[in-house]
Amino acid sequence: MDSDDLTSEEKIRLLRQMLLIRRFEEKAAEMYALGNIGGFCHLYIGEEAIAVGAISAISPEDYVVSAYRDHGHCLAKGSNPKRAMAELFGRIDGLCKGKGGSMHFFDRSTGFLGGYAIVGGHLPIATGVAFGLKYEEKPQIVLCFFGEGAVNTGAFHESLNLASLWKLPIIFICENNRYGMGTPVERASSLYDISQRGSGYGIHLEQVDGMDLLKVRQSVLQAVKRARTTQAPSFLEMRTYRYMGHSMSDPSHGHYRTKEEVEKYKKNDPIQQFYKALISDKVIKEQDFNTLNQDVLKEIEEAVAFANTSPFPPLDQLTRDLFLEET
Repeated sequence: MDSDDLTSEEKIRLLRQMLLIRRFEEKAAEMYALGNIGGFCHLYIGEEAIAVGAISAISPEDYVVSAYRDHGHCLAKGSNPKRAMAELFGRIDGLCKGKGGSMHFFDRSTGFLGGYAIVGGHLPIATGVAFGLKYEEKPQIVLCFFGEGAVNTGAFHESLNLASLWKLPIIFICENNRYGMGTPVERASSLYDISQRGSGYGIHLEQVDGMDLLKVRQSVLQAVKRARTTQAPSFLEMRTYRYMGHSMSDPSHGHYRTKEEVEKYKKNDPIQQFYKALISDKVIKEQDFNTLNQDVLKEIEEAVAFANTSPFPPLDQLTRDLFLEET
């Protein structure tokens, strides 16, 4: 794992980002159980290395498009945890004024262009953003995150074909957590190696250990270089694992996997793996890590307090933000 491009301070910042996502999601599960969060809620616990590693490899001006498991990507892109929690609570100070909820985070100020609930439906949107950037000769690129279930949709193949044909500055990142809802990937895909599903489009394909932050980062850095220099797209399969159920309506392990399987993957936890590497490299001490964790926990508690005190949207908000208003 080559991390020579990162300073000690930057490595600690990346560790903190993963901790922030983990603690945010744990608190979201708690608040959902208490009835403070309604609707669907899909948690990112176990997959933090992908969002943090990939987004750390792009510039703040670049864009990110995600699916319904979007909390981690939104936070890694720099969104305020208070506004993110308020959105989950359905409050007016949320990222989308409380009208988007868990699956529809959106933060224009950070370049996070949304979570989308239709499986695979956001790939053409991300491809369109990349086309717009090329058409207007802008320097930004697009990261598009999706699960392995999306590769079975027509939108996936159409998007990769057009991105390759038109040489668009986009990086497709498949977060393969092995299960589409309760169906294992080997029962849903004719190829177990998901990255090979993109072999018909003449773009760079790669399979990456999605539990290793530095491997994710290095892979995306190279993809970013390709996108910026030649506007060539890439398709990266990040192999990861979600510890929780598909959503909060799904038991933690469900009836489709064993507790032993989950515990096996937890031994390769992305946060602990990166933390131990930093300990070994004398970048951080155990006491510093504990302090960092307490600082993150305090920030999450402040986010919950902010969400609790934010009012619900007034009724007239129902008809706002439906159409683009000319200025």
